[in-house]
Amino acid sequence: MPVKTLRTLALLPLFGLLSGCNMVLMQPSGDIAARQRDLILASTGLMLLIIIPVIAFTLLFAWRYRVSNTKAEYDPDWHHSTQLEVLIWSAPLVIVIALGALTWISTHTLDPYRPLSRLDADRPLPAGVKPLSVEVVALDWKWLFFYPDQGIATVNELVAPVDVPISFKITSATVMNSFFIPALAGQIYAMAGMETKLHAVINKAGTYEGLSANYSGSGFSRMNFKFHGLDQAGFDQWVAKVKAEGKPLDRQSYLALEKPSEREPVRYFSTVENGLYSAVLNMCAVPGKMCMNEMMHIDAMGGAGKESHGNRERLEYDNRYAEQGVEAPAATVGGSGRESHSREQPEGMKPKSIAPDVKPDSAPEHSGHDHAGHDHAGHGGPAGDGKDSKGSDPIAPGQLNR
Repeated sequence: MPVKTLRTLALLPLFGLLSGCNMVLMQPSGDIAARQRDLILASTGLMLLIIIPVIAFTLLFAWRYRVSNTKAEYDPDWHHSTQLEVLIWSAPLVIVIALGALTWISTHTLDPYRPLSRLDADRPLPAGVKPLSVEVVALDWKWLFFYPDQGIATVNELVAPVDVPISFKITSATVMNSFFIPALAGQIYAMAGMETKLHAVINKAGTYEGLSANYSGSGFSRMNFKFHGLDQAGFDQWVAKVKAEGKPLDRQSYLALEKPSEREPVRYFSTVENGLYSAVLNMCAVPGKMCMNEMMHIDAMGGAGKESHGNRERLEYDNRYAEQGVEAPAATVGGSGRESHSREQPEGMKPKSIAPDVKPDSAPEHSGHDHAGHDHAGHGGPAGDGKDSKGSDPIAPGQLNR
């Protein structure tokens, strides 16, 4: 058998592997995702109107004017063609104008904050339809969903009726995440102390994948959930199931749930403490903390003056993980306040007296001009031997949070 045939046959198993690919963005089940797919296809098609001819003519010219083709016309004095210049510049300009118009229109029609005006391409939104309200909280590393109208909450399971608009309010109780259900709509960022919105609708019953599309720590790759599209009767039965099987969700149970964990199973909560989502959004779920909206109101009224010093402890939000002995989502030892996984302290965090390549008697050099007899930028500089004014080693940055 020829070698060329063997090489061709060797490629056949690759097609079997490709059969496992799932192009979910090209197979949407919601109107917003379908319109985003159409936008991808339209913009790609417009760009290919330029890309394909350029590649084709490049290959054609390389073949036609190859060295061995003595019949090809050769004109060393040719340097300009008005017709060619018009074609080269006008065609891309038309494509750019078309892409700009497409971008302008889709930016407004697909604005995630904009309420829906239709269920799909053939059905407008019926008058008086009330959207399903869902409040989303990104945790480490799981998703918490509040259903304020139903008075329930779930972990890592989202359910919605088919052909009913969904109004999402999205925030985070930890680092920034991204809420993404590819079959439903585009990704929306979830940020602590902020609320983003998304309006969408699911048009086909089924079970779909939801995930975090923004790196958020060690459990990011397993921060997934299931999204179920059901008919109205199925949705009502699911709500009844949650109320029957779930447990109450109050502040204390939320604070326990908030702690970092991975592979969290689906949980149901039959009741939710009043105002809990607002407390999470305003970063005051911990008792005794000042809510952000309260702080912003004080600022809007001109500030609290000398009394503001008493609010300092109430405004410390990010240290409770360290105080509870739970690893914080910070990227550095100094940022988390916990012990390092390694006994070797990072190079930039060592006192000068034990850092390598630092001469004990060397004086700090200043570029530009010298400030002899004065501390640089108003701060007391360390002595040349790595000692402070009292003769002891200065505190490394990693020790400041302890």
